Amino acid sequence: MEGLRIKMIGPAWPFRGGLAAFNERLALEFGKSGHQISIETFTTQYPSVLFPGKSQYSSSAKPEDLKIRRSFSSINPISWLRTGLRIRKEAPDMVLMRYWLPFMAPCFGIISRLIKSNGKTRVLCLADNIVPHEQRPGDKLLTQFFMQSIDGMVVMTKSVQEDALQFRKDLPVELSPHPVFDNYGPPVDREEAIRKLGLAVNFRYLLFFGFIREYKGLDWLLEAMGDSKIKSLPVKLIVAGEFYTDDQVFLELIQRNGLEDSVIFKSDYIPDEEVSLYFGASDLVVQPYKHATQSGVTQIAYHFKKSMLVTNVGGLPEMIPDQIVGYVVEPSVKAVTDAIVDFFESDRKTFFENNIGQEMEKYRWDKMVDAFVRLYDKCK
Repeated sequence: MEGLRIKMIGPAWPFRGGLAAFNERLALEFGKSGHQISIETFTTQYPSVLFPGKSQYSSSAKPEDLKIRRSFSSINPISWLRTGLRIRKEAPDMVLMRYWLPFMAPCFGIISRLIKSNGKTRVLCLADNIVPHEQRPGDKLLTQFFMQSIDGMVVMTKSVQEDALQFRKDLPVELSPHPVFDNYGPPVDREEAIRKLGLAVNFRYLLFFGFIREYKGLDWLLEAMGDSKIKSLPVKLIVAGEFYTDDQVFLELIQRNGLEDSVIFKSDYIPDEEVSLYFGASDLVVQPYKHATQSGVTQIAYHFKKSMLVTNVGGLPEMIPDQIVGYVVEPSVKAVTDAIVDFFESDRKTFFENNIGQEMEKYRWDKMVDAFVRLYDKCK
């Protein structure tokens, strides 16, 4: 098949975070597969009053091998019209929209409708969530508005596919798992990572990584750390990520459970060049989520060949075969505690890590490119 002309619409440099990193990596894979692709991203992604973190912007240089244009604001309808009309005239074969939040539905839905009115371009979506983790009034109406504007969707888990079909039973959908996040450089030896992070060499380390939100269950993990069975082990917890919620409840849990010497907070956004250090130092990556769709953290852990512990929610069990590369446990403090104790007392680390290489084969980036091409052919 001749290469497609593609516009990707969503987060990218100069914005930071997993969505931007994913979009840039996927765009590179489309280019490697012979397609022409450029990215259209925001002038304003979130108004500062709505953004919970410290900064929306990356400290890294602009990727030299990608075409990225800042062309629209999430809150400026005039920019939606201008962008939609321009891309309609350019008439690419495919527009790939990244959807993750109902807040973006008016912007993306209007741009999509304008582009599609040329009768040529197919608008496809890569959806992280259809039902948001933190729901608000009006979410369903906004999502419905967006869902009616697209021609097809790629999802990364069955749970998101089921949610999508609740909104549009006739929607063409392809399932393609979240690829391995190989954006962060090669693995770093444990000894080197511990030295560079200034950690004690005589402890083993759990890692909780990424933005800290209520649904991610850090409170459960801190309760587990307070259990006497874990306290008796030479184990510390590294929490590496920026708070997107009030940190006071977590600080109180640390104090109440006597964890001042057992928890290491790096409560800032972790730059791309430091990610390998935190995974390199860790023995087990823990995601005690209360609900979820999929997670980029699991795919970073795959890249660094790290054992994982996830809860049995959303699409997480689809990504982590239980007792093969880690644990899938019920979402409770006790289940998380028991798995952590078993990991260290039964010395599961080597067994899990030896299985990761084979499991990673499912999560190649070219497989997601192929999914979009198949979907495009369905929608022509």
